[in-house]
Amino acid sequence: MDNPCPPSKPWWRYGFVWLVIAGPAAVVVAGVATLVIAAQGADSLVAKDYYRRGIEINQQLARERALMPANQARNHAATPTAQP
Repeated sequence: MDNPCPPSKPWWRYGFVWLVIAGPAAVVVAGVATLVIAAQGADSLVAKDYYRRGIEINQQLARERALMPANQARNHAATPTAQP
């Protein structure tokens, strides 16, 4: 009996199959890369003395705010005035 259909190619010879496989494979590779990066570069979330550091930052900002009028006056005094 004659077979009117030619023999089909193996599945790996079809480009569409590789297109379908490439999407999930890329997601798996990206997931593994993300996991490796996260495991190697794990940072501590909060410093042990976070409260003291926060108080020091607030004190420094308060000192800078207290000097602000002096800085503005000094800069204004150095500005030339217009002569009529």
